[in-house]
Amino acid sequence: MGWFSKDIETVQDLFLHNLQDIYYAEHQIEKALPDMASKASDAELKKSFRTHLKQTKGHIKRVERVFKLIKSTPQGTKCPAIDGMIEEANEIASEVGDKMVLNAALIGAAQAVEHYEISRYGTLVTWAKLLGRNDVAKLLAMNLKEEKATDKKLSGIAKRKINRKAAARKRSQPDELERAENAFLAATSGLPAI
Repeated sequence: MGWFSKDIETVQDLFLHNLQDIYYAEHQIEKALPDMASKASDAELKKSFRTHLKQTKGHIKRVERVFKLIKSTPQGTKCPAIDGMIEEANEIASEVGDKMVLNAALIGAAQAVEHYEISRYGTLVTWAKLLGRNDVAKLLAMNLKEEKATDKKLSGIAKRKINRKAAARKRSQPDELERAENAFLAATSGLPAI
């Protein structure tokens, strides 16, 4: 697992490591959702992010209950996957100028996170059952069900309106300054100006 932690040798170790992973991920998502809601310009999408923030707080509480049931201290383990998805979402959001295109980008980023959570919770439910912990599996399955519902809701918002509106946006024509910059760059690189 790392320099100062024990190796993963059993399914129980694997289960605990992945539980710590999703615990960390849920906390990172909890921090990211308010920013996503504030960046969304579509009222339904904003509401969806705010609703999912409330659900995420519930997911954290359920995961903490799982830690208690397995007699382990709630703690996260750094998850480069979720950190990378959130970093990429922030990077893309900072590069998008059109509000409708930004809404589409936010949905895409949120769904990447949802799919990660769905895969983690699905695996944890399976392993909990394998370990004879149906009580734990039931709690984790509740989170899984909500993650799937959120993904479905985001898909619906995207298909019904956001993607269509974003696709209708046209690239803006370069202004006088941008044309001058393009001409300068072309002249210094030996390529014809645009």
